[in-house]
Amino acid sequence: MPNPATFPKDRLKEIMVDVLDRDGDAALQYGNTAGLNSLREELVGFLKRTEGIDCAPEDIIITSGSQQALYAIGKLLCNPGDGVITEDPTYVGAISAFNANAIRMHGVPPMDGQGVVVDVLEEKVRSLVSKGKAPPRFIYLIPNFQNPTGGRTLTEKRRQEVIRIASEYGIPVVEDNPYGELRYSGERVRSIRSLDGSVIYLGTFSKVMTPGLRLGYIVAPREVTEKVNLLKQALDLATNSFSQYVATEYIRRGGIIYEQIRFNVELYRKRRDAMVRALREEMGDMADFSVPDGGMFIWVTLNNSVDTSRMLIDAIKAGVTYVSGQAFAPNGGHEHSMRLNFTFPSEEKIYEGVRRLRSVILSRAQEAVS
Repeated sequence: MPNPATFPKDRLKEIMVDVLDRDGDAALQYGNTAGLNSLREELVGFLKRTEGIDCAPEDIIITSGSQQALYAIGKLLCNPGDGVITEDPTYVGAISAFNANAIRMHGVPPMDGQGVVVDVLEEKVRSLVSKGKAPPRFIYLIPNFQNPTGGRTLTEKRRQEVIRIASEYGIPVVEDNPYGELRYSGERVRSIRSLDGSVIYLGTFSKVMTPGLRLGYIVAPREVTEKVNLLKQALDLATNSFSQYVATEYIRRGGIIYEQIRFNVELYRKRRDAMVRALREEMGDMADFSVPDGGMFIWVTLNNSVDTSRMLIDAIKAGVTYVSGQAFAPNGGHEHSMRLNFTFPSEEKIYEGVRRLRSVILSRAQEAVS
């Protein structure tokens, strides 16, 4: 979860009062299925400034969180039993959304420090096509600070290669970018959508405003947004109108969103550094882990035979928890890995949590030996 200290409560309270006073009747009414026009117009400028994306308001659909966007894209582009390509490991919410649509996932391991290995990706596509099966319906990627591995950001060269592969085989690319603004070090990499206007781009307000208002969005070619618009009529008629009015003002008012992003980055950078130091001191002799340039997570892989899924109950009893690597495995595996979150706990709790985790791992390892 994001840290509640990043929720701009005072600014949002002021905006909410103004929205109710000025636009209350409309903000509390049913809305346009595609989304509030003024919000989509503001997003055009925001996406151009932050991601270099050129689009029109009509290319944007506002969704009830980016999770709805994931479900909608899977529902729209796939029939039950169709296959899609994902990174391996990949986001557990994507696995859930694709499973709900009876979509088969073809994970592409291994990943290295530069993200998915495009040679392996292309071989996976070629293998599926050569077997006489229909090509994958789309390629799903989290190119910035990949969830769950955290430290992996796809280089621009590899992004260009992904575009080439997708074009050659006629496969859409779905770019999920919830963490793109949370960069703590290193140089920004242009979004895949900014390099190719046919890419389907997913964004969210959860990490730059607040997750509780449940706002996400899809940027896609017009033929895709038109179909998503029809699907959304069946899902929820329209996304929360009041949240959309609030988000419009949040972007519009003197750069509040950019001030908040800077605040979030400074806070989270300290938490990342604290977790990296704690892991080096407490677990440097028993695990490999990523050092992310951004995002919310660190991926830890134990160098012993401890199964992190089976160990979880012991960790909870010790007052510390994580998400086991198996939860992110589209085709199984990652039994010895775990995802740790550094954005929510305090620096003190990060150190204590890592210390407790080390103790649990050592206890489990000793049991395995005996």
